[in-house]
Amino acid sequence: MSKPFNRAQTLQNTAFLRELRRTGNVRLSARAVGLKYSTIQHRRRAHPAFALRWDAALVFAQARLAKQGLKSPKAREEGNRTSGGEAVVVRRNDGKLQMRRAQPGKLTKQCEQAFLSALSVSANVRLSAAAAGAAEAAFYRRRRRDKGFAREWRLALEAGYERLEMALLASASPASHEDDAWRHNAPPDMPPMTVNQALQLMYLHQKEARLGGTHELLRRRRPGESRAEMSMRLTLLYEERQAREQEKIAVAEAERRARGEPSPYEAWRAVVDLAQVTGWSSADPAKTPHDPDRALFGGWRMRELRRKLE
Repeated sequence: MSKPFNRAQTLQNTAFLRELRRTGNVRLSARAVGLKYSTIQHRRRAHPAFALRWDAALVFAQARLAKQGLKSPKAREEGNRTSGGEAVVVRRNDGKLQMRRAQPGKLTKQCEQAFLSALSVSANVRLSAAAAGAAEAAFYRRRRRDKGFAREWRLALEAGYERLEMALLASASPASHEDDAWRHNAPPDMPPMTVNQALQLMYLHQKEARLGGTHELLRRRRPGESRAEMSMRLTLLYEERQAREQEKIAVAEAERRARGEPSPYEAWRAVVDLAQVTGWSSADPAKTPHDPDRALFGGWRMRELRRKLE
């Protein structure tokens, strides 16, 4: 008959079984409570009751991990993490799930979060992987194995695409002033050229400079074009010219705001005190023009209007 456990050993065993039920890994659980693997195995061999509780803890761990799936659990606290990486859930050769310590250099939760944060900004996988400090293939491999990470990957990519789209739309606005630096600088000197060269350049760029760069198919009627096709072509041509005119107005407005000049429409926005306006009503001028308790109708009080109608 083996020697019974003392209080310290019982507390150690209880802590070990609690960790074993959580992780399903004997070595990791023993290391978490400060015991050697050989010591805990000796206790198992010497105490059948402890071995039974050991097996029960493994059964509970397998049931919980199987229900949870291949998903890394949240670390309880930083002090419980072993050196070399975070705790991850893996599938053993016999098909059972087990929590193990991530090997040095493998992906960790912090690395995944850094990658997802970068992906939500750039929508570029290779750039995000470089920003997180890991290989691009490692994140693709994690996405194939971890459905949760694949979901967050997709959400981060959607967020990054939306942010890029909004940034692109904002840069296309004349008020962004992202591409108009050349207009605020003195133009460079004209390179030397002959008269023929100047005329050739004017001929080549006349359509784009004077006609707004409208596509040739929109300006010229094609052979066999029906009336409906011609109407559609003329409509597209009109809409494109209208868009160019609106673009010119937007550019001029952006330049005016950049110079700090007032808008020409601000003078129309002056609000006049309506109490000072006279001559608009046919009511007796000697009477009070407004009674807060009675409504006006064309300058008349309702009772005066009824009396006049009678």
